[in-house]
Parts: sequence; C-alpha cells; structure tokens
Amino acid sequence: MDFKNLLFIMLSAVFVNNYVLQRFLGICPFLGVSKKLDQAAGMSIAVIFVMLLATAVTWPIQTYLLDPNNLGYLQTIVFILVIAALVQLVEIVLKRYIPALHRSLGIYLPLITTNCAILGVTVLNIQEKYNFAEAMFNSFGSGLGFFLAMVLFSGIRIRTEHCDAPKAFRGLPITLVSAAILAAAFQGFGGVINSLFGR
Repeated sequence: MDFKNLLFIMLSAVFVNNYVLQRFLGICPFLGVSKKLDQAAGMSIAVIFVMLLATAVTWPIQTYLLDPNNLGYLQTIVFILVIAALVQLVEIVLKRYIPALHRSLGIYLPLITTNCAILGVTVLNIQEKYNFAEAMFNSFGSGLGFFLAMVLFSGIRIRTEHCDAPKAFRGLPITLVSAAILAAAFQGFGGVINSLFGR
C-alpha cells in the first residue's frame, strides 16, 4: 500500500476536489448552517463521521454483494438507505450525549441524509475504482474539505454581517458572492498539490 498515493488522494479531496467548493455538492448545509461557527463545526464533524461510516459500509456492499450478483443498478437506492440509517444513528447519539449540539443543528441534522456530498463520496469511490483504503482516505479527505469549507465560510459570513454592503447585496446576495469568491480561491490548489506529489 503506497502511503504517498493515499496522502495524495486525501489532500486532493480536501483542496482540489472539494465537494462543496469545486463539485458543488452539499450546498444546503453549506448555506444553511454556516451562520455560526459552532454549528458549522458541529455539522461538519457529523458529516465526516457519516462519510467515513457510509464508505466503510457501502464499499463492501458494492464490492461483495451488488457487483458479484449483477445488482449494480440498485447502488443508489442501497446507498441512500445505508446513509439514512447512519444519520439516524448519529442523531440518536447526539441527542443522548450532546443535546446542546443536537438542538442547535435542528432540522439540518436529519438533512444530512439528503446531503448529496455524502452520496457523492460513496458513489465516486466506486466509480474511481478505489480499493477500501483509498476509499476511506478519500472519504476522510472529503469530510475534512467539507469541514474546511464550512469553517472558512462561517468566518466570512460573520464578517459580512457587520460590513456596510450596498443594500442590494445584503442578505443572501452577499452570501452567494462570498461563496463564489471562496470557491475561486480554491482553484489555485490544483497546481500546488500536483507539484508536491510530482504529478
């Protein structure tokens, strides 16, 4: 197992192929939960946990159950059911052990089920033909990328609330412009990661 390749996959998922800022998956929580830093961080940690668990469960299902039995057409349905079950598990754990975070996330916690970034990670792991270790590193990197995007954007939103923006830009417009600028800033990481790993 080549650790350098695993590190490349993970860093690429964080910076170059960021699911929020480059692939535009998971925009709902990105815009909805990023108003407060603690909510953004809590949601991101929950998403990382679900991404890792979802990959750990869906990769073997696809590899050892669906593919050998020519049931690949059931992939989306099976993956969504697995993700929904895992989100319910996370919600139960948070409600039991971290009730303050559970209350602050509110409706956005069950919406992790419909977070297309999680489904996207599990499906793209299969499409990229990653082995189990590569899939787990990609999922962890994707989760870290989601965390990074959420925390950075939360800081930006806190600053934009106190800026003197033109009236037409207040509220959602300045939020979307800020998101676009943040996404554009991440474009520069592609060359950096490739040059670090000699690709």
